[in-house]
Amino acid sequence: MTGFGSAEDQVLGGRLRVEIRTVNHRYFNPQLKLPSELAAVETELRDRLRQLLERGHVAVTARWIDPPGEEGADDGAIALDLARARQIVAAAKQLKKKLKLKGDVDLAFVARQPDVLSLANGSGDEPSAKWADVQPLVERAARDVIAMREREGRALAAELVTRLDALERGAQTIVELAPARLKAEHARLRQAVADLLAGTAVDEQRLALEIALLADRVDVTEELVRFRTHVSAAREALASERAVGKQLGFLAQELLREVNTIGSKANDARITQTVIGMKGELEKLREQLENLE
Repeated sequence: MTGFGSAEDQVLGGRLRVEIRTVNHRYFNPQLKLPSELAAVETELRDRLRQLLERGHVAVTARWIDPPGEEGADDGAIALDLARARQIVAAAKQLKKKLKLKGDVDLAFVARQPDVLSLANGSGDEPSAKWADVQPLVERAARDVIAMREREGRALAAELVTRLDALERGAQTIVELAPARLKAEHARLRQAVADLLAGTAVDEQRLALEIALLADRVDVTEELVRFRTHVSAAREALASERAVGKQLGFLAQELLREVNTIGSKANDARITQTVIGMKGELEKLREQLENLE
């Protein structure tokens, strides 16, 4: 489900902003972009997000609005590693000599090399945040995400209820058509037997047995009972306050199974047409379930 939330506050003497974005995904799929100072809290951050957001592609970005520092440190001070610079100059001159290259080693070249010039932070060590420093921002941003997802979820639940209503109407149509279908099959079988016997008397007892066997083969009462049970369970799930995406996905599979069985037993144009319509509604329902937590 779609959601966005952000929060910012003071961390490590700087100002940190945390943004969380979520989009649809069948599973929990986190993607974190954190500054190096937050590397130590990545595991706790993932675990907390998994608790709060069970499904979805979750993109978390943390960035410094104001860089971190330490009290009394000279903000923006540049540290020079002179030994490193000398090593680079010596290596470059050796490379020039060995490969017989032209050109001179100048200041710009040396200054561009890693670790020659760097930002100082007082102690010389990069500060590292603790989970307790970052958690309040994550909680606030996640709270906004959850609120947005809940609003979307309520709208989506209303849409799913209309799909369930359509499926129940289809099931009721089949209930109403089923008796007429059995009568038609009875008449068709009697006529077929009469044509085969070409005027010979029909064994009514044998015919009744065949009709009973036929009625059992094409009876869809059990499928309709299970179908309505699954629909009722789906309605209860949608009315609950918990994450029900996976449960509804399973129920949708079971609903499709029952509809397919009814279709295979139909042997009636009107029932077949109704089954086709129900499959269409189920396909729409299953597509929407991909967006539900």
